[in-house]
Amino acid sequence: MFTNTVQPNIVSLFSSTSSEPLSLFSQQTDGSLAADSFIHFLNDASSLPSPSPPAVLCSMPALDDHDKPNIGYGLHQTVLHIQSPTLRMTFIQSPPKTDPGDRDLGLKHKWLHLQARNMGREWSFEIGIVDKSGRRGVVRCSTFQVHDIYDFSASTFDADHGVICPSTDFFYQKEPKLALSPIPNAQPVLHLPLSFPQPSSRPLTAWSTITLNLPSLIPHFSTLASMDQFDDGEGSRHDINHPATLSATNIPIPSGTYSHLSYIKIYATCRLRRIWLSDLLPDSQVPWEFELYGA
Repeated sequence: MFTNTVQPNIVSLFSSTSSEPLSLFSQQTDGSLAADSFIHFLNDASSLPSPSPPAVLCSMPALDDHDKPNIGYGLHQTVLHIQSPTLRMTFIQSPPKTDPGDRDLGLKHKWLHLQARNMGREWSFEIGIVDKSGRRGVVRCSTFQVHDIYDFSASTFDADHGVICPSTDFFYQKEPKLALSPIPNAQPVLHLPLSFPQPSSRPLTAWSTITLNLPSLIPHFSTLASMDQFDDGEGSRHDINHPATLSATNIPIPSGTYSHLSYIKIYATCRLRRIWLSDLLPDSQVPWEFELYGA
């Protein structure tokens, strides 16, 4: 999609306030759940306008004991609301969903950034990454794969996992796992569990800026494969392929040098403000419109 184009230091894939925010995305909802599965633009602070009937907005979580539900630390801006009890059936995806293998993003930037709101419900997003030899893998970040094992402070970059979330206390709580599927040509999936800040931490906002260092994710595929650290199916009730524990023998595993981002898919349930890629370090200054401003 962008392989043969000049790529500036910052590329914005999605902005909820642009004139055509989903121009680079396709969208899918669960047709059997018309009241609960939908994708809708609204004002984050007021949750208006309401979606068309029969769709009904889910309730907003309180940030702490003193915060009233539905009156959070929101943005007076238009954002994208993605809601569904069936994560795998409700999502937006870039490039737009067409014939398999038709095209990929081809973006070579090192850093991926997403601005998302904690809806107090299970949420997942995934990306496709490609190494210089053309081997492909999927990185899937999910809030429903969380166990109280260990935390990482948001103020420090986790070089081992390639993630930094400078604006919040976003942290890991479970070791990454590699999932291999028996489906022919299925790509290996690296599961990275995520957790939003707990209400007891008294976060300043319901919004988080999530940042992934894409090249640093490549080594985890081969490392976990050599250690036999495969997904055991725990916490995979929303997983698309329901992967089994298999041997990594004869399955192409990404390794070596990172090449590019092939796709990005954002599942329910969340609110989304912006997605962009950059070659700048996370603490570098970005255009003012990329910053989060509270209500």
